[in-house]
Amino acid sequence: MRVGLDLRPLTASPYSGHGRQALALYNTVRLRPETEALPFTNAPLTHQHRTWAYCPAKPSSIEGLRSPMARLRFERDFLPEAISTLAVDVHIATGGTGLPTGLSDVRRKRTRWVLQMRDLFQITQAHREGKGLKAAFHRWFEHWRIRHALELADAIWTPSAYTAQTIADHFPATLPRLRLLPDAVPLEAWQKLHQDVFAPQRYWLLVGTREPRKNIAWFLQAWQQARDLWPDLIPPLVLIGHPRDVLSVPQHVRFVHGINDAQLGSWYRQAERVWQPSVAEGFGLPVIESAACGTPVATARGSSLDEITPPGALRFDPQDMVSMTQLMHQAARQGRGEQESPQALQDWASRYDLPAYALRVDELLKELV
Repeated sequence: MRVGLDLRPLTASPYSGHGRQALALYNTVRLRPETEALPFTNAPLTHQHRTWAYCPAKPSSIEGLRSPMARLRFERDFLPEAISTLAVDVHIATGGTGLPTGLSDVRRKRTRWVLQMRDLFQITQAHREGKGLKAAFHRWFEHWRIRHALELADAIWTPSAYTAQTIADHFPATLPRLRLLPDAVPLEAWQKLHQDVFAPQRYWLLVGTREPRKNIAWFLQAWQQARDLWPDLIPPLVLIGHPRDVLSVPQHVRFVHGINDAQLGSWYRQAERVWQPSVAEGFGLPVIESAACGTPVATARGSSLDEITPPGALRFDPQDMVSMTQLMHQAARQGRGEQESPQALQDWASRYDLPAYALRVDELLKELV
């Protein structure tokens, strides 16, 4: 079997959740018996990915990979011919959109098309895309790409039942083609990843700040109230993200950005607890990555977080600030719960480890041939 994979998310942002999942899928397919993995991307002329992936002759800057016109050229002018020439049996778009456009009937039927869709937030949630004609065009274009990919796909792989249900609610015709493929979290790698970081002696950690659905402003307000009430008990806060994504930042909040996976692993491992206050998550990778590092979590109720939160973890209503402040006091005072030992958390995370992931990928690929 010849399996094509669109790895533009990995090229554009290798340390993001989308990038890590694209790499995990590529390596899993590459190691599958009797399977040839054929990676596709675009990159600058000197980029390492050009040494092992199929790329258009005309290079693209990393920033250009996010441009609507660059995406359209890749999907309309490059992918159809490349996939046909290489006689790809199954092609997987790993970025939630990105399946080729302008296919002839012959090319459309020759290959089986898979859309790996981690969420539908481009349609269901507010975004920080700005205002004006350019932003409006960008939103329209992304919505068009999503609809096109959902129509073309023979199978739609989602990381959670929540995401699958959201897609089915908005696009009922997709229901027979929806399949569950939870994200991969390589347990051994997260246990061993280490690079020295200048961390406070005590701190709580949040990962991801950009989108409004992350609920960061609300969480910071609750944390500030708890800190004002119990200044010697509530630890400082570290946010993995950029300060420009948050409008008002209290004192004793530190931002860390531009880090690699080894540094992120160290931040996870040394934290007292990782908090996930999102009102909507397609999967919630930081929850499982924290557990893989043996660090307890506290998660909002709702969305996919109900599916992936370890037993015994602290849960909260992401809109009830009074209860949240009290929960922070409890978390700081009591520390780990009975079911939150490092070993128990890592045992929970093992269900998302690479062997289980590879078995599921194998099942899904067998469905297509």
